[in-house]
Amino acid sequence: MGNSRARGLQTNVLGITDTVVMAVAGSAPAYTLTATTTVLIGAVGLASPAALLYCGIPMLGIALAFCYLNRIDVNAGASYSWVGRTLHPFLGFISGWALAISATIFMVAGSLPAGSMTLSLFDPGLADDTSLATAVGAAWFLVMLLVVLGGARLTVRAQLFLSGIELAILALCAVGALLHSPDARPFDWSWLGFSHFSGVSGFSSGALIAAFYYWGWDVTSNLSEETRNSRRTTGLAGLIGVGVVFLLFEVFTIAVNIVLDPQQIQQSGANVLAVLGEEIWPGWGGKLLIVSVMLSTVATLETTLIQVTRSLFAMGRDRTMPGALGRVHPRWNTPWVAIVVVGAVALLMFVTSVLLGSIGDILAHAVTAIGLQIAVYYGLTGLAVVVAYRRMLLKSLANFLFGGVWPLFGALFMLWVFVESLGRLDGASVAIGVGGLAIGLVPMLWYWMQGVDYYRPVKLDAVRAVETDYVPDVHEVVPDEQLRTHGGVSTDF
Repeated sequence: MGNSRARGLQTNVLGITDTVVMAVAGSAPAYTLTATTTVLIGAVGLASPAALLYCGIPMLGIALAFCYLNRIDVNAGASYSWVGRTLHPFLGFISGWALAISATIFMVAGSLPAGSMTLSLFDPGLADDTSLATAVGAAWFLVMLLVVLGGARLTVRAQLFLSGIELAILALCAVGALLHSPDARPFDWSWLGFSHFSGVSGFSSGALIAAFYYWGWDVTSNLSEETRNSRRTTGLAGLIGVGVVFLLFEVFTIAVNIVLDPQQIQQSGANVLAVLGEEIWPGWGGKLLIVSVMLSTVATLETTLIQVTRSLFAMGRDRTMPGALGRVHPRWNTPWVAIVVVGAVALLMFVTSVLLGSIGDILAHAVTAIGLQIAVYYGLTGLAVVVAYRRMLLKSLANFLFGGVWPLFGALFMLWVFVESLGRLDGASVAIGVGGLAIGLVPMLWYWMQGVDYYRPVKLDAVRAVETDYVPDVHEVVPDEQLRTHGGVSTDF
């Protein structure tokens, strides 16, 4: 019993390069572009670059919120802990639950394109076979599940390989798009303005989809307990990640609008990058970008698994979910129970998804549902940093702007998008998005009635944390012999 209690996640195994790679991989540039660009352009047309720009500005505010909160509370649960200790434990639980539900839904939304893209490399005719794509996607998911089970170091090394190739291909394609001239539509700066939105409803529709684009960079905060100098590193990596993916999203969304005509975009469905690549380099460009999307999808399955399992680990450790979720594997220092549970639930959802319709239908509902859930926990986190730093905001211009005004703007923007979108989405998307959140009320109320300590939190004190260099609670003590070995092993196995 004593050993079980002393064992935690493996500390100090990730550095700044590792966490930046995880942040970029978390947003999955190639996957997100191919899965979502057609949906975004279908919703707002030529305003798609503007939607990404005007969602990127408040998203940077949310990244600043994560950066500042990481300085005063290092916790694998991230927003689950921060919101609970600043606003209210109920809201904190909902933040953690929103991440867990959106990530679990994404297991299907992400695995289907992975399967579809893999099949299209061998036979394009098989790519639209939902059952076969689900089976191949599930196989990829299981591979990533085993990698995540193997520990943070193995996970990052896999990311360096997957994301390195993905980004190299995207950079090559970006250059090709810039040099592409036949039948190209001329770029217009109005695409970055408001003139192409169909009113407020059109803007909120685009913003909700754009929120899905950026989602995932905050995996760095869920890895904070496993990162060196995490009070600084995780937040900085998140900011860099948001900047990198913003540039990629803008470049490729503009390239799609320039190179492809509206009919090509509509017919491409969840395969728009392959169509773009084929247009730029006929014969092999499409295949090259299919490889990029496949690697991106597999990579983001891995980061999403990290997010959901670390969040559930923190909730299990706090006893706001079954305590078994807080157990760590004795050899690999990973939350193995949470990983197994997520794997089982996701595989069940894979089977269910086969009955729901085509790959395109599943992706459309999943993107909008996840967008609602992202807006909730990002919005609450933006409010949390303002409350946590409220006594320090006037002590410097940097604190006021980066720890107060910008995150508050990001929070209000996210919550506005959530409310504005509810009345316009179809029933299936609302049912998945809001219904998934509502289910969380059951465990929340159950464990609240059990009187667990999480619901009597010690409030976050930014003054104490920053001015006295206070180190937040150490949740688990790792034996010295484990700490001494982290630097010299190639994996955590």
